[in-house]
Amino acid sequence: MSVAKKEYRRVTVKSLSEMKGNGEKISMLTAYDYSMAHIVDGAGIDVILVGDSASNVMAGHETTLPITLDQMIYHASSVIRAVKRALVVVDLPFGSYQSDPKEALRSAIRIMKESGAHGVKIEGGKEIKESVKKILHAGIPVMGHLGLTPQSIYKFGSYTVRAREEQEAEKLLEDAIFLEKMGCFAIVLEKIPATLARKVAENVSIPVIGIGAGNGVDGQVLVLHDLLGMTYEFSPRFLRRYMNLYEDMTNAISQYVDDVKNSDFPNDDEQY
Repeated sequence: MSVAKKEYRRVTVKSLSEMKGNGEKISMLTAYDYSMAHIVDGAGIDVILVGDSASNVMAGHETTLPITLDQMIYHASSVIRAVKRALVVVDLPFGSYQSDPKEALRSAIRIMKESGAHGVKIEGGKEIKESVKKILHAGIPVMGHLGLTPQSIYKFGSYTVRAREEQEAEKLLEDAIFLEKMGCFAIVLEKIPATLARKVAENVSIPVIGIGAGNGVDGQVLVLHDLLGMTYEFSPRFLRRYMNLYEDMTNAISQYVDDVKNSDFPNDDEQY
């Protein structure tokens, strides 16, 4: 059954709460640069995540861990300059919040002041409560992230589905309720069983955004480069490719190379 959508000139954390209350699903995608963000925002996305996945898709690292706070601010600033409607949330990178709540606050303030972003995302539950508290007390909106938390990949040892076992599932639900009580405006659940994700969404009043967490949550997020088929090696079950840009771009560039080699480009109409 379709749900009547309210038109938002500008999406805010309040807008997301209203969407959940109205039963309207929330759309969220990553973006890391001005050109892509301009297209994504213009297409009507609700939330743009400047994700630390930039470490993978923009810089070619194996994990999200190497990206720095300065690099995240650079990407976020580029995105903000393009966006007219979407809420822009920025990942706090690895090492910028885990051990020192004061460092967490300084990192979040830098992101907000230097990029103009609308909020930050942070991985973890009760173990990072002091960092979350500091950031929230400064008036900075915080989105939580539970389940598979890529910044902890060496602790987990793999990218397999999380919270299959009862003990981990119970902790995840407790952490979600805790993050809501702390004052987070939304939570991302990554790569967990769909039944658990639905249970979380039903037990908290804030929006729950899933990636590999089924359709019982309040919205979905994907990495833009995966959705567009630019990262052809990555094929998890939860990913739906809406284009095959890897192939299309390869063909276009190959054609350009041929045209230049054969003196077909530029032709008479393409020169002064």
